[in-house]
Amino acid sequence: MEKLYQVLNKQVANFSVLFTKLHHFHWYVTGPQFYQLHAKFEEFYDEVNELYDAFAERILMIGGAPVSNLKGYLAITSLKEASGTERPEDMVRHILDDFKLIATELKEALKISQDLGDEVTADLLIQTLSSFEKHIWMLNFTLK
Repeated sequence: MEKLYQVLNKQVANFSVLFTKLHHFHWYVTGPQFYQLHAKFEEFYDEVNELYDAFAERILMIGGAPVSNLKGYLAITSLKEASGTERPEDMVRHILDDFKLIATELKEALKISQDLGDEVTADLLIQTLSSFEKHIWMLNFTLK
């Protein structure tokens, strides 16, 4: 079970960092795609906020303890923080890369949860993976 707590906690940390990065991009996006990207970044951070809470609560439900402070998040996240004001295309690329990395890690977590027979956690992971794979597809086409 400890391994499942670890992989879920990594996602709690990832969602915290991604939430902050998405806000940063939402506030600092400029250019011809401003309205579209400003709204999309908000949509993403709203979704990530829900996932952040759902994953932390799931850890509690199965007997673990979610990481719950910035120092802890930064120690275990797979993501990098936003580095400054970037071009809109770079913002989209960073988010796309983050979604891809999280999707890979969700697949690893899914295997662990299924091996443990934890189908409720598996369902949460599958739903999240499904959403992220759609975002990946759409962001890829945004950059073409």
